[in-house]
Amino acid sequence: MSAQREWFEKDYYAVLGVSKTATDKEITKTYRKLARKYHPDANPNNAAAEEKFKEISAAYDVLGDEKRRKEYDEVRRAGPSAFGMHGGPGAQGGFSGGQPFDMGGGDISDLISQMFGGRGGRSRNGVDPRRGLDLEASLDISFIDAINGMTTSLRLSTEGEKTPREVNVRIPAGVDNGQRIRIKGRGEKGRSGGPSGDLLITCNVAPHAVFGREGKNLTVALPITFTEAALGANIEVPTVDGSSVTLRLKAGTQAGSRHRVKSKGINSGGAAGDLIVTVDVVVPRDLTDKQRKLVEQLAQISDDAPRKNLFSNAKP
Repeated sequence: MSAQREWFEKDYYAVLGVSKTATDKEITKTYRKLARKYHPDANPNNAAAEEKFKEISAAYDVLGDEKRRKEYDEVRRAGPSAFGMHGGPGAQGGFSGGQPFDMGGGDISDLISQMFGGRGGRSRNGVDPRRGLDLEASLDISFIDAINGMTTSLRLSTEGEKTPREVNVRIPAGVDNGQRIRIKGRGEKGRSGGPSGDLLITCNVAPHAVFGREGKNLTVALPITFTEAALGANIEVPTVDGSSVTLRLKAGTQAGSRHRVKSKGINSGGAAGDLIVTVDVVVPRDLTDKQRKLVEQLAQISDDAPRKNLFSNAKP
């Protein structure tokens, strides 16, 4: 039987045990389950299991590919009668009979080639090269490793492999929380000479106790005293590489003000991001008698009126 003729006579949906309306995801999930069950490595010296594995692989070669599945459905829906084909007397098989169809000297492969622009259903040996499936994995990494990049290893379990394999991967500098990294050719192995799939890694970046992130910029909250805010000060600010920079605050610095330190953010290629410093003025909760008297003196001589226009501006 030619590979093309199988499209008329083989119900690949029944082989996989799925409905004709099954989604691509459902078909792949079912195939993986069956492949694990009947794989030769899991059934040594079991000819029946090996034959079953070949059968489900052939079915998935067609139904697992959107374009080929559509062509297969059209061929099955049309049937041999749509092309003037009929079985001979006493014929047996998938449609009207198992004897060669009467196509006026033609061949089923020629017919399918005409229907689908010469593509045909499968290769002459019955198994086309097929790309391996993409694999997905998640990786928990620290904030600092995400900023600097890292090399690590993952253990992956794939179809057709008895034991998990270890894959070394390079996580680029500047990867963000939830970002997916694609590693070419490190997914499931291809079949019949087809290329391997890719490995998709979702990065889960742990938060940092001091630093935050806004794109390529890093952020840090800088606590300062009331006097530093009022009088101004030079204050050391930590950076993500373990060093520090001096931030010059002017007299009268306000709480919540943001100050930019150039090129101290994330350097993941191109221009480096900045370090954004947000000032947090810490007001003392407990004052000594001397401190209280000094603050009271300041209040008496201060002519500040921060709420001067509050109510006038609030009127409708």
